[in-house]
Amino acid sequence: MSPSRCAAAVLPRPQAVVTVTTIDLKPPGPGEVLLRIEACGLCHSDLFIASLERLARTPLVLGHEGIGRIEAVGPGVSDWIPGDRAGVTFLGTTCGSCEWCLSGRRRFCPEQTNFGYTLAGALAEYTVAPAAGLVRVPADLPAAVAAPLCCAGWTARGALREAGLQPGQSVALFGLGGLGHLALEIARLQGLRVAAVDVSEEKIEFARARGAEIALSGPDPGRVLQKEQGGVDAAIVFTAAASAVSQAFRSLRPNGTLVLVGLSRSQYELPLVETVTRGIAIRGSYLGTRQDLEETFRLLGAGAVRPFVHTHELAETPALLDQMRCGGLMGRAVILF
Repeated sequence: MSPSRCAAAVLPRPQAVVTVTTIDLKPPGPGEVLLRIEACGLCHSDLFIASLERLARTPLVLGHEGIGRIEAVGPGVSDWIPGDRAGVTFLGTTCGSCEWCLSGRRRFCPEQTNFGYTLAGALAEYTVAPAAGLVRVPADLPAAVAAPLCCAGWTARGALREAGLQPGQSVALFGLGGLGHLALEIARLQGLRVAAVDVSEEKIEFARARGAEIALSGPDPGRVLQKEQGGVDAAIVFTAAASAVSQAFRSLRPNGTLVLVGLSRSQYELPLVETVTRGIAIRGSYLGTRQDLEETFRLLGAGAVRPFVHTHELAETPALLDQMRCGGLMGRAVILF
């Protein structure tokens, strides 16, 4: 028998404090499934969404790094059965017929829905979700370490692909949190020379232990990378701090690529003369391809990627979000159900 109520981390209204409360559950309707959540990671995008002045729906269950099992399916669902392992990512449904969907770039579909934003998210014991928005997850992956791959690992791999680097080239990773620490491991697997940059000495020591060739936390890391290394081929900014964007730009060698990932409403003043005369490319990177996600799951299964996670109970979510806002979390905080 399907549950009618469950506990969830809820944003009651825009810019309000996230609370843990009990919500009502409806049976899955046409095209929907009931998913029992095993684990869900906490992402900086949850903070960004909670900070917005307007949202399409509130109260809103947050969370888009979920791993769970199908408990029940609604009418018309034929590709999922109870017991299947499913993942919740930020990308929900898409139209399936626009130029972006037809060219393997579903994440840019203008009609997309998003878990934990326009759809109920995965920071709940159960969620009712459109079956078309879920991804298949290997049955043997531990939920706590697989959950962060649904956003952090997927996005990190996608950003490295956007950088367009070849083995032996150099990349600077700005921000060694949930995304950055996974990007470090994936970059090393790709044969890249990695510089890790963060304001936290603890995270810098962690990056050194994980194999970063260079690790910096000083006041002007971009200048240091220019002076001591001649610049880097690409810089990827995982943090939302505008100052990190400036430093990342400064760290680039001629024809370098700046990849922006962190979401922020801050403004960055682009140095136009340097951008033109040094041939700098600037790219935004949003999630990744489905192949990126599948490859990230494969790397985890092979033991090549080791997400650094610490597990918590759902009741701890509001305090964890506060710590994340202050940059006080190492690796990825994961709510284990």
